[in-house]
Amino acid sequence: MAKGGSSDVAHDFLGSAHIFASAVEEIVEKSLLGEVAGKQLTLSQFKLLKMVALTDARTISDVASFLGVSNAAASKAVDKLVRRKLLRRAEGQPDRREIRLSLTEPSRRLLEAYDEKKQRKLVQLFRGFPEDELRRTARLLDRLSAGLVDHHAGSEEVCLQCGIYFRDDCLVRRLVGRLCFYQRGRENCPA
Repeated sequence: MAKGGSSDVAHDFLGSAHIFASAVEEIVEKSLLGEVAGKQLTLSQFKLLKMVALTDARTISDVASFLGVSNAAASKAVDKLVRRKLLRRAEGQPDRREIRLSLTEPSRRLLEAYDEKKQRKLVQLFRGFPEDELRRTARLLDRLSAGLVDHHAGSEEVCLQCGIYFRDDCLVRRLVGRLCFYQRGRENCPA
């Protein structure tokens, strides 16, 4: 291969991966969320609901780390969803800094509606692709993601949000053998 050739391939691949990730966020995540919740819920608020559904957040710091925001912003996000009756918030015992977040019936229905629409959309989007090709591509992307995390200097601090929209397991734990900052110390890390 000519000098710079593999670099060109890597750049092309990363460009394509970035475009695909952007398309997933804009076309799949945001448009489906708009169909289900209208303009009443932001993608960040939706992520927070998904996080509560799938994890056991204990502190505002957990929420902040997961969302990639400050503690103040995380607290405001939680408060906003509590006021809209999409989350319940209770102080932990005996440590009042700990919180217990739980979904309400309206937020459960919203997440169920999103999941149903997502399933129908994914069937439409991928019906023209052979299953074995999609599985091979998924494994390749997982290995590449794990490689990126594994070679990152602060990889203990990297959280891929456990594939929160499309998977129930933690990619970082499964492929890299590390717990992300959110799951470190948790007994219930999905694997």
